[in-house]
Amino acid sequence: MSGHLFIICAPSGAGKTSLVAELLKIDRGIRLSVSYTTRAPRNGEVNGRDYHFVTPEDFKARQAAGEFLESALVHGNYYSTSRAWIAGQRAAGSDILLEIDWQGAAQVRRLIPEAIGIFVLPPSIEALVSRLNTRATDAPEVISGRLDAAREEISHVRDFDYVIINDQFGVAVQDLVAIVRAQRLRRDAQTARHSGLINRMT
Repeated sequence: MSGHLFIICAPSGAGKTSLVAELLKIDRGIRLSVSYTTRAPRNGEVNGRDYHFVTPEDFKARQAAGEFLESALVHGNYYSTSRAWIAGQRAAGSDILLEIDWQGAAQVRRLIPEAIGIFVLPPSIEALVSRLNTRATDAPEVISGRLDAAREEISHVRDFDYVIINDQFGVAVQDLVAIVRAQRLRRDAQTARHSGLINRMT
């Protein structure tokens, strides 16, 4: 059977990346799609691990060649997902996690309706402002732009299947793990995965 495709979205500063990192530590059966981006690497980021960092020209060429499943312009930079990688991993039965924005999520779900959408919310806008300021990686005008974008992002929360409030990080991690496990336990997934066992018992 094809692997599950999970899409996780959140406004900048909601803690999505930290949640994903914990999920990948806990659940070795899920693989993270590494996005392509035209933005410059941040301190500590590694090409091919955190993102595939490409020039705008390279990005446009790949996009024109149909290499991307989705693409979006976020905070002035382009992001995208490899179509071939996703298809190959799912065909092999691997569960995949996409860490993308709402624009990309909408594109993916039009092409792959069975994809599972997960949205991460901060406990409040005030908490989001505090987290963005604490990161100290962006200038004040950039943070202001991110807050405007956050409100736009949050307005699309009803398009998703699951919503996690990231107030207490440990609880939010448990919620994310539970969503993944629940999807694997759905009847159609279990009957496909264990058809031999079920047939022997009926």
